[in-house]
Amino acid sequence: MRKVDCSCKTPTKQKCISTYYKAVRRIFVVEPLPAWLPKLRSKTAIRTSSKHHFVDLAVATSVMRLNPDALLQDFNYFGFLFEALCTRDIRIYAQHNDGDVFHYRDKSGLEADLIVHLRDGRWGAIEVKMGNKEIEEAAKHLIAFKNKINTEKMREPSFLMVLTGGQFAYQRKDGVYVVPLGCLKP
Repeated sequence: MRKVDCSCKTPTKQKCISTYYKAVRRIFVVEPLPAWLPKLRSKTAIRTSSKHHFVDLAVATSVMRLNPDALLQDFNYFGFLFEALCTRDIRIYAQHNDGDVFHYRDKSGLEADLIVHLRDGRWGAIEVKMGNKEIEEAAKHLIAFKNKINTEKMREPSFLMVLTGGQFAYQRKDGVYVVPLGCLKP
């Protein structure tokens, strides 16, 4: 990898960070997750900036000098890594089915961690949660998100899913699927 020196070429730290980010993107260390821009029932402002995930989580843990014991001490950070792992896997499965993956967040804070959108217009929304305690809230957010979509201009979602680190897959009474990451396949 070539060395990137920002000290004399760019006048601001922001430009320096941008130069480094472009370099790590070019060598596939990080990958942006673009925002999804659906047709909504209301004029809610949608956040359009990308989220960024490490392609290989070993890089993130190595840079932070974390071993498994240290990760178990910081569940918040571990949750970010789990979301990145799920994002990577869902991208692989979506590409296998000729689809793309996005994220959604609006000005009210309502979000969907992952949106799988296929070329034929079918789509589904996914919330990533590590533990079973967060499933109820995640399902409520997914249903609220679904209700914001203008289904006269777009299809109904093919699925709403809470992707977990749990052991059992099932469908809730409200129609939301709860699926462990290990149960997914192309």
